[in-house]
Amino acid sequence: MTDALLETRGLAKQFGGLAAVNDVSLAFAAGEVHAVIGPNGAGKTTLLNLLSGEMRPSAGSVWFKGRAITGLPPDRVARLGIGRSFQRTNVFTELTCFENCWIAAQSRRASSLRFFRPAAAHAEIGVAADRALDLCGLRARRDHAAAAMSHGERRQLEIAMILATEPELLLFDEPLARMGYRESQEVIALLRRIAEKHTIVLIEHDMDAVFSIADRITVLVNGAVLETGTVAAIQKSAAVQAAYLGAEEQP
Repeated sequence: MTDALLETRGLAKQFGGLAAVNDVSLAFAAGEVHAVIGPNGAGKTTLLNLLSGEMRPSAGSVWFKGRAITGLPPDRVARLGIGRSFQRTNVFTELTCFENCWIAAQSRRASSLRFFRPAAAHAEIGVAADRALDLCGLRARRDHAAAAMSHGERRQLEIAMILATEPELLLFDEPLARMGYRESQEVIALLRRIAEKHTIVLIEHDMDAVFSIADRITVLVNGAVLETGTVAAIQKSAAVQAAYLGAEEQP
């Protein structure tokens, strides 16, 4: 059995009287794709914000590789090896694909704010940027401005930027949002390639994609964990069908 790379213990986030995340204790195993699904407003994005340091929890803790990272700011969390994407594509449109990835790659390095660095350090950053572009199928677009790319290509570039930071764990928030069928299939194929060497926590509304990619699924309802299990177990769960999957089929 694989060890947990990331854990939450009694994690909670309150907004006034609303419990967006309510006493969530989860273990995300190294080497797995762990999808988090649930109805709109279930607390999925809030959970990712707590894992990435975008928000501080009201209670509970987050652990990465056996170390408590609760309350660390996003830049510190990223330097520990956790990469995060957002629902809205976040790239520098005026820069080329390579320049976007170069900026991302240098941000992970402790020397990123030094004005005088050896040429080897710059070469290492360039290698990481090119490696990420290759993995995401963007080598041919290396020197093209991001402004000239389609939505799907920008999403691939954003993923390449995350990979350029060389993370161990990736947090993806609806990577297929607003995509057509062809673009979705390309990103699904990319996620499968990434999963060969990375641990992934995935939020996604496309259930066909989730079922085809995920090793394990957690269902959130009203901020709390309803059930966690394999794809087959979640598909067969009467509780999940009643709370989420069945509701999707109703007019």
